[in-house]
Amino acid sequence: MALCGLLGTGCSTAGDSGSGGGSSGDPSPAASSPTTAPAPSPDVSSRAAAPAPVSGPWRAWVTKLSAAEAHGTCGATAHQVVCATNSGGFVGRSRADGGITWSVPASDHGKSAGLVLDAADERAVTGAAGVLRAANLRTGTQAWTHRLPSGDAAALGAAGGVVYALDATDPTSSTAVLEAVQASDGTSLWRRTVAWESGEPLAAFRGRVYTADGTQVTARDARTGNTVATSPTGFECQHLVSGGHYLLCTGSPYSAVDAFPPMRRLDPTTLRPLPTPRNTIDKPVHGLISDDGVVVLYEAGAEDTSAGNWNAYDLKSGRRLWSSYATEADAAVAGGRFVTFTPVNDRARRGRVITIGLHAGPRATGAAAPRMSEPYPQTRYGEHPLLVVPGGDTGHLLVVAQTHASLRSLQLP
Repeated sequence: MALCGLLGTGCSTAGDSGSGGGSSGDPSPAASSPTTAPAPSPDVSSRAAAPAPVSGPWRAWVTKLSAAEAHGTCGATAHQVVCATNSGGFVGRSRADGGITWSVPASDHGKSAGLVLDAADERAVTGAAGVLRAANLRTGTQAWTHRLPSGDAAALGAAGGVVYALDATDPTSSTAVLEAVQASDGTSLWRRTVAWESGEPLAAFRGRVYTADGTQVTARDARTGNTVATSPTGFECQHLVSGGHYLLCTGSPYSAVDAFPPMRRLDPTTLRPLPTPRNTIDKPVHGLISDDGVVVLYEAGAEDTSAGNWNAYDLKSGRRLWSSYATEADAAVAGGRFVTFTPVNDRARRGRVITIGLHAGPRATGAAAPRMSEPYPQTRYGEHPLLVVPGGDTGHLLVVAQTHASLRSLQLP
């Protein structure tokens, strides 16, 4: 996956998938204006919707989400939107108008483990109530199910045709079961008991899967599950951030201590520390890493994280690039730009999506200057909005409003 890390949304973007005809492109001027929200979507958790063809490029639209989708997770490929429901089912939505194009129902009840999209195998995978389920992105039908050995999936990941699930029956335990299954047919490849810190994400890329237990990072071979590297003894890795084939250790976002360890970049092959830019002394709450090695961290005071700064660091050059005041919000990278929401206490600009040049920063001018969207109901702070970036160069973003469940597609500012 292109981006992972400290974001609470997990990783739900993927590349191309053959869900329908048409090519990606910018919308026509008429299509770029917000459309009127259609009637609320029905609850599709208990009945299937037959696959329907989709034509045309990505366009601007807004639609209601069903209750089941609102309590699950949404993601997108270059061709379609997919939402995993809290019952373990799926809803496919059109990139052209947000309408339902297919659904795969399920009747489990439990906390959703999120959503991963495997474009190469044309699979969407989610987990609920201890069961992994996959939908075929091309046909809109169920591909397979796989029951986990003990409890619910606490974290999901996917890379190279393999889906990984951390199965944690007891969230207070220092161990979990890591299982790898084939994305195409759900066949179990291996299963290992691993040291794991509750809340830590999975990282998977280039034939390896990485887990962290709050002190040490472990790398395993994707096909065998055998340990191939561990971080050095005495090296402190409270929290693991990944993205763009980079690994970074930061202080814990769950701690309220006065001092935090410096962030440290790890060599993905050996898990040895590499030279890393100096970060602030504030608490690293959440962040992400771009494909070209720019890490953007939201850092704030340990006692109050409601306001802080997005700080950008270049892992290749070792330089701190820029800083921007912010109130805590979701973030993503799209089109080579950092994407987040304007500060809630900025009366003149709040309730908008803002994009900032990853290398140029918020004070850039001309073509590299920050750009903002119009204010939309879905982008208000009170909606607790989340960002979804479709795979491929669609030129669009999705905003999921959690308070009043709805989904908006808008052109990337």
